[in-house]
Amino acid sequence: MTREDFDAYCASLKSVTHVVQWGDASVWKVGGKIFAICSDWGPSTSDDDEHPKISFKCSDLSYDILRRQDGIVPAPYLARAKWVQVQNPDAMSDDDLRGYIDDAHALISAKLTKAKRAELEL
Repeated sequence: MTREDFDAYCASLKSVTHVVQWGDASVWKVGGKIFAICSDWGPSTSDDDEHPKISFKCSDLSYDILRRQDGIVPAPYLARAKWVQVQNPDAMSDDDLRGYIDDAHALISAKLTKAKRAELEL
């Protein structure tokens, strides 16, 4: 998934906002809380490492499963909060990645207050 594809997909989700911060990272939020990031953070996985690295919030079970797969690692700075980073574009299909981004959006939305969810129509 390219950064443009990532941004377009995240923009299609309900009640999201977008900022570019932290050294040109594309940061997506719902209710002011981050659910997905596309950046250049993390170690290179090859000599030709021009692809983006996508990080997202996971459920406890998804975190335990995904962090054990080749090309996916606990996300830098966010691992303790159960985030993973897809470092290799071949580690996960775009369809699976979209599904995990949907899940991340839902996980973060569920943590918002009832009033905030009502305000955002979530």
